[in-house]
Amino acid sequence: MTLPTPKPEAEPAQFSRGTSLHRQLFLVLREEISRGLFGKTGALPKEEALGERFGVSRVTVRRALADLAAQGLVESRHGRGTFVRGDRVSVARPKPTLGLIDSLRQAASDTQVQVLLVEQSEPPADVTAMLQLAPGVRAVHALRLRSVGDTPVMLSDAWVPVPLGKKVTAAALRKQALYEILLAQGVKFGRVIQEITADISDPDRARLLHTEVGVPLLKVVRVIHDPEGHPVQYITVTMTPERSRILMDFAGDAVNTLSAGYFMHEIPVESR
Repeated sequence: MTLPTPKPEAEPAQFSRGTSLHRQLFLVLREEISRGLFGKTGALPKEEALGERFGVSRVTVRRALADLAAQGLVESRHGRGTFVRGDRVSVARPKPTLGLIDSLRQAASDTQVQVLLVEQSEPPADVTAMLQLAPGVRAVHALRLRSVGDTPVMLSDAWVPVPLGKKVTAAALRKQALYEILLAQGVKFGRVIQEITADISDPDRARLLHTEVGVPLLKVVRVIHDPEGHPVQYITVTMTPERSRILMDFAGDAVNTLSAGYFMHEIPVESR
């Protein structure tokens, strides 16, 4: 008979050193609110209980709750505590599955673009390799910020081989999305390789995305090929999980294949 492993004593929460404690607490509570984890009453735990759960002071808890209230997510009721605002709780309904072109069109129509940079320059080594360029060869580099109203939601950093990017200019990108410019030149899209990872905001991205340095970001890297398998575009899209998420919809028989997403783990040899 095998005895169950004793449950370890609770340990204080381990917080990241790159972000203020109240900010990290705010992010955790915001996520839990979005998932509807506070029941029918919408009552958050008392300040003392939150402090004990996360191992932080009541001052830190109050600052996190104030940030939630500033975003209209919670409200304080005198003598009763803090409650999720009922008018802010909703279940997001996914849109119908879109093909690549339709999804690009949807992203362009839902946001407003600010063109930050368009130039020809030598790409970083990883971009050079993925675009199958010779070392030292230049590519067209386009950096754009997409917003919904006054709120930035997506930073797009794209590279295109020079022969395909001759008509990619700042003026053109203010009128058309990059994919539209490429399609108008006769470029056709085929295979797409996509990688989704997490990243940390540096000072430049924190400023552009209106967030703090050191907070986690969603990072999507896409390499788009033509039907013959030649790379036509390398693009990195960076978003903050406070405002954005990634939704996937695929056929059941695609599970455990690259089309549905393949889990890859990079573990140092000495840790195996």
